[in-house]
Amino acid sequence: MELFYSNDIDGSVCRLDADESGHCVKVLRHREGDSINVIDGEGNMYRCRLSDASPKAAVAMVEEVIPDWGSHSYDLTMAVCPTKNNERYEWFAEKATELGVDRIVPVIGEHSERKVFKTERLRRIVLSATKQSLKAALPRIEEPVSVSDFIHSCADSKALKLIAYCFEGDEKRRSAKDLLEAVADTQGKAEIIVLIGPEGDFSESEVGLALASGFQPVHLGSSRLRTETAALAAVAATYFRFIS
Repeated sequence: MELFYSNDIDGSVCRLDADESGHCVKVLRHREGDSINVIDGEGNMYRCRLSDASPKAAVAMVEEVIPDWGSHSYDLTMAVCPTKNNERYEWFAEKATELGVDRIVPVIGEHSERKVFKTERLRRIVLSATKQSLKAALPRIEEPVSVSDFIHSCADSKALKLIAYCFEGDEKRRSAKDLLEAVADTQGKAEIIVLIGPEGDFSESEVGLALASGFQPVHLGSSRLRTETAALAAVAATYFRFIS
């Protein structure tokens, strides 16, 4: 199934940008009158008919709108420290999108080796993964923030807030699987926030701030996982807990 993306849909008219138009007309050779499927990144899928096969500015007429297409029954935010090797973070974001994630926040910790992170390329990767995995909602990629600022920003959130770290502290860590099972039984759409640290782990002060702000310490099994693997394991655990 081919999917195209547009953020320029006005009533019954859908306009594709230059990249999507080129892919639709030049690569896939669609012509006027062809049926195409377009997502808006907000959860809606549009069945359209191509009315102008311009390779730089294609236009289609909307025939049907399908809301919540390819959606999932939870709202998942992954706040993950960028990895030293940027390709590993991009791999995480791509696979997390395929499984089901709603927001990815690059967070910079005290022990982070990568202090600068650019989001433009990651947004392109996530868009491609969204279309490939047949979803209509595009995960939000936030601009980088410090770990402490992110923790403060969600201090009042009623979501299930989890933090995974490696060093041994006084707090007893529960299985992420057990906590996810508990929240899955609640009424309404479950909101989940997971905080994953850098290669050098969170600092003790960052963990202390998170626990004071309502984050629950969790483990992801007995294996020691890389940052991107731990993050994807949390996404997969959420996905498998909520699929019917």
